Amino acid sequence: MMRRQFETPKGLATLRLIESSDLGALIQLNKQCFPDLAEQNVVWNRAQLANHLRLFPEGQVLVEMNGRPVGAIASLIVHMGTDPYRAHTYAGITDGGYFHNHDPQGDTLYGADVYVHPDYRGLHLGHELYQARRDLCVRLNLRRILAGGRVHGYARHASTLTPEEYVEAVEAGTLTDEVLGFQLREGFVVRGVLRNYIRDPQSRNVATLIEWINGQYQPIQDRQLKVRVAAVQYQVRRIREFDEFAEQVEYFVETAFHYRADFVLFPEFNTVQLLSQESLRNLPALEGIAKLADLTDDVLGLYQRLAKTYGVHIVGGSHPMRIDGRLLNACPLVLPDGQVQLQPKLHITPAERRYWGIEGGHALSVFSTAKAKVGILICYDSEFPEAARYLADQGIEILFVPYNTDDRQGYSRVRYCCQARAIENQIYVVTAGIVGNLPSVPAMDIHYGRAAVYSPADFEFARDGIQAEADSNVEMLLVTDLDVNDLYRCRTAGSVRPRLDRRTDLFEFRAKFERLPELSEHAEPFDPVDDAEVPARVFES
Repeated sequence: MMRRQFETPKGLATLRLIESSDLGALIQLNKQCFPDLAEQNVVWNRAQLANHLRLFPEGQVLVEMNGRPVGAIASLIVHMGTDPYRAHTYAGITDGGYFHNHDPQGDTLYGADVYVHPDYRGLHLGHELYQARRDLCVRLNLRRILAGGRVHGYARHASTLTPEEYVEAVEAGTLTDEVLGFQLREGFVVRGVLRNYIRDPQSRNVATLIEWINGQYQPIQDRQLKVRVAAVQYQVRRIREFDEFAEQVEYFVETAFHYRADFVLFPEFNTVQLLSQESLRNLPALEGIAKLADLTDDVLGLYQRLAKTYGVHIVGGSHPMRIDGRLLNACPLVLPDGQVQLQPKLHITPAERRYWGIEGGHALSVFSTAKAKVGILICYDSEFPEAARYLADQGIEILFVPYNTDDRQGYSRVRYCCQARAIENQIYVVTAGIVGNLPSVPAMDIHYGRAAVYSPADFEFARDGIQAEADSNVEMLLVTDLDVNDLYRCRTAGSVRPRLDRRTDLFEFRAKFERLPELSEHAEPFDPVDDAEVPARVFES
């Protein structure tokens, strides 16, 4: 974690990454730094700052003195497309200040904000913050830093000078501008003028497009970012003991390993096969699901052993678990080191509630793995577009959907909704369902399934948006490669760009989630966000 101390005329200062506990102090600091913009209601709110930490924690840095923040920067990574100096607005380049369009595959570090408390200016804190951003640009091997710079003194000259003439005068030294002058001294050059960039009376809504070039940048040619996924079309059949279930699961994990898969997806409720054991057959539904929940440690232990043995990520379908006193239908994501993350099902079908007494969860997580950022929606959850949209906004590249449907109608609902989620969010969606039957287990007697992988529908992908698809109702393993780079290319330069072309001026999206007690440091659960209005936000200054 980045942390550095340095001396100032007023004492020792500490430069470090921003933490969630700093957000309240940073909101107040922002208002103190920009009182004129606070009147315009364009200062940060808690939801925006929390999003910055979730999406790009490395780009959020503060400097503190005497135990309190006195300056900070906010940054994101963007891809400017074919025109590196294209005109844009602050709201557009930062997605309304929420950084949802942060692009880890981009080549440009965008400076969204720099601010220092008025009482601490003149101590070179701004220089230290700018240096932290330059260091980050070099460390991440990004091509450059770009920002929209505040033209703070332009209002006094707007009646006699155009914005271009004012900038030229500052560059020539015949006029002084506190902000632009500082940026020029920090090695930035002006590449153009951006009109209607943001509401700012002092700048007359104008900004300079400033750039710093990373002289150490090393171009990466044809960088491959491929992920191999394996979806298990799992046939349930009667078993005599737990070891038979374990053998069937290990067979698919081992086979996926031999095919060099990075992720193995099992269907929803594949563990209900355990209720076909002689000692558990024909139990009433509520009693059976309670017995199954008692086997949680055995099931997770099996997945942990297999993940570590074969070095793969196991998306373990789902299993009924007692979490915080409630019975939830939860999907385990087991990492190759054996660590377990859990994603509960949010939306519960009438049958699940009626037969098994299962409740809906209240946590939704993004899982950052070594291969990709992934999310999980269990079966019915895929039929609610806001759940996938939220995960996509938080940066997932692959969505796993384990499902369990009894007939073709149920399968069709999941299948077409999953394909819609892939197209509208420009992500990959990997699905896997159960086949076969368990006549001795109530509510699990028949099944219809067809594993598939869906993609956006554009030139980089299959014409019909179906990356791969299994034969229906036959036990098999579906294996395919996903090119994550193709996702980022289609998001910024595709035939259509639903991620970029959303009308955020017309629609506002809010959600409140709880933290799941069992989630560990590998997951990024959503914290509740406030219901404050979404302001436009200040800009680089």
